[in-house]
Amino acid sequence: MASLFPSQDDDMADMPELSEINVTPFIDVMLVLLIIFMVVSPLATVDLKIDLPAATAKPEPRPDKPLFVSLKADHSLYLGVAPVAREQLGRLLDAETGGDRQRTLFFQADKQAAYEDVLGVMDALRQAGYLKVGLVGREGGG
Repeated sequence: MASLFPSQDDDMADMPELSEINVTPFIDVMLVLLIIFMVVSPLATVDLKIDLPAATAKPEPRPDKPLFVSLKADHSLYLGVAPVAREQLGRLLDAETGGDRQRTLFFQADKQAAYEDVLGVMDALRQAGYLKVGLVGREGGG
């Protein structure tokens, strides 16, 4: 009867060397990881409709001369109480603040204003160099 293991009589040079690796455990581990990622990946996406609450934090004291930038629901933009075009916002802010870009601006938007419009105004403020922007919300939790 022949065996795979050499006996004392066999010459080791005649036996071929086995160089194959057993990949079955590797495949098993990879399949388990694949299943884990398939189960967890839908949890990583955010697809929720949310209604943001009003701020309940204690209001900060108002500065002596606050400068408000306001966005109405009809997409109209105001600097203080004067209407302004979005393209002229940076120039008019420089005139109003005397070029002081470290001054804090207060931005308020109507709750019916589209989020895209709010971000557009925030982007226009950033491009004009005004990085200190306080968001104004209604007071109280209700």
